[in-house]
Amino acid sequence: MRKSRQRLWMVGGAGVILAAALGLMLLAFGDALVLFYSPSEVAAAPPPAGERVRVGGLVEAGSVVRPDQGGALFTLTDTVATIRVSYDGSLPDLFREGQGIVAEGHFDHDGLFQASNVLAKHDETYMPPEVAEALRAQGVWQGNEATAEAGE
Repeated sequence: MRKSRQRLWMVGGAGVILAAALGLMLLAFGDALVLFYSPSEVAAAPPPAGERVRVGGLVEAGSVVRPDQGGALFTLTDTVATIRVSYDGSLPDLFREGQGIVAEGHFDHDGLFQASNVLAKHDETYMPPEVAEALRAQGVWQGNEATAEAGE
């Protein structure tokens, strides 16, 4: 076998191995992907029940209910639409009404968002970038770009 043909087989074999590795990496990444939705996006096109997603917005004033058995029920809003959220864990210390938050979890068949994790802002000037972008698109949040990026 000539050296040029031997090199061609080696490059082809390496290409197949790289393609297989890339395919496996994308397959693993797809399972870990968690999409972000604002309340308006959920109202327009709700994700399927049981699909793991993130929702973000502002905690609506007067919506927080803390049952005796722990956790909380509250409403997220972007002033256009709302999402009712149920969370069984301990809320972050910075969680409060009017606060920008991101909740991870899934929607049940009744449309209630079952949160498995709630993330609140770090300080007075921080807004999660996804929430800031969604609220800015709705014309609700007027913060600057540096504020949304700060706090990492």
